[in-house]
Amino acid sequence: MIKELVLKNRSYRRFYGDKKVSMATLRDLVELARLSSFGGNKQSLKFYLSDGDMNGPVYDCLGWAAYLPDWDGPAPDERPAAYIVMLNDNNIMSGADVNAGIAAANMLLGAAEAGLGGCMFGNVDRKKLAGLLKLPENLEIVLVIALGVPKEEVVIEPIGPDGDVRYWRDGNRVHHVPKRALEEIIYIL
Repeated sequence: MIKELVLKNRSYRRFYGDKKVSMATLRDLVELARLSSFGGNKQSLKFYLSDGDMNGPVYDCLGWAAYLPDWDGPAPDERPAAYIVMLNDNNIMSGADVNAGIAAANMLLGAAEAGLGGCMFGNVDRKKLAGLLKLPENLEIVLVIALGVPKEEVVIEPIGPDGDVRYWRDGNRVHHVPKRALEEIIYIL
């Protein structure tokens, strides 16, 4: 069952714009983050949730799909229905990247289980977004998760002989993601 969720949990970048994600669903996803393992049990992560008015401003702070330079991001009717902005409270603990990754993965698996898709963004105009959210100095933006009902198909395929790991889209807008073979990533003495 977990493998099925992992396979469904792709980085989706186009969504059905008319399908909403409720605040209750966002709270359920944050609950999965809250229950995640955390180094030293410090629990320094906090979350800003957006399912409406702030979606446009959050969207404007994100960099979309670096490997697709001719694509500026989803069309207005294909944009995410909601966002979770992951914050770290540096008054509690600094440097929570590993913990943030664990929490984000759990939230995205929960989203997949709920029939949603998402995309984690590290390419964020943090200064601009922090200003829009009126964040105090102790709250640092770690990443942003965009969520919605996926409108695109994502296909996992083996890396070709040239070793290129860049994702790409075909003429039917199917998103292809090359992955290394299992034999290539297991280290044996």
